[in-house]
Amino acid sequence: MRHFPLFALAAAALVLPGCSVISPAPVLELVKATGAVAVSAISHGPSSAKNTVYHEHKALDTVCVEYNPLTPDPDIAPALQAELRTHEIDSRIYEEGGAPASCKFRVTYTADIEWGIPPFGSGYKSYMRDATLTLRDENGTVLSSSAYALDGTFQMGKWSTSRSKLAPVVTALVTGFDH
Repeated sequence: MRHFPLFALAAAALVLPGCSVISPAPVLELVKATGAVAVSAISHGPSSAKNTVYHEHKALDTVCVEYNPLTPDPDIAPALQAELRTHEIDSRIYEEGGAPASCKFRVTYTADIEWGIPPFGSGYKSYMRDATLTLRDENGTVLSSSAYALDGTFQMGKWSTSRSKLAPVVTALVTGFDH
């Protein structure tokens, strides 16, 4: 009698039409969904600053950002300005070579993009693969430089926003700390 519930369950599974509890399809779908969520989490994961060079300088309250027309990502300049604001630094965008003489600090940037299909996406979308920011004084002396680069192995943060990718880079640029 101890085995009767198990025997009854097995008999019911054999005679029931359609999908049953024993079907491997729900387990397979759960495994696939778990994998997709993990890929999505990794591809939207955190980013970090790399190759930071920082020389002591006076505190920044305003900078000029030199617009780079060769950078194909239109989100970079606004993301850069938003992150500077989080550090209480005002900024204005100027055309290359168009900053006023009164500008004491200048930020330049470069970035590269690639194309791919994001998790749960149906079409190609661009993402920032790498970016470099450089802070110079009015004489052109480099005060700091920092970069973002997509992790080649797991591609952590591949589908994160430009702003979240640039956040640790801007922090490193203005403070010298990578965190």
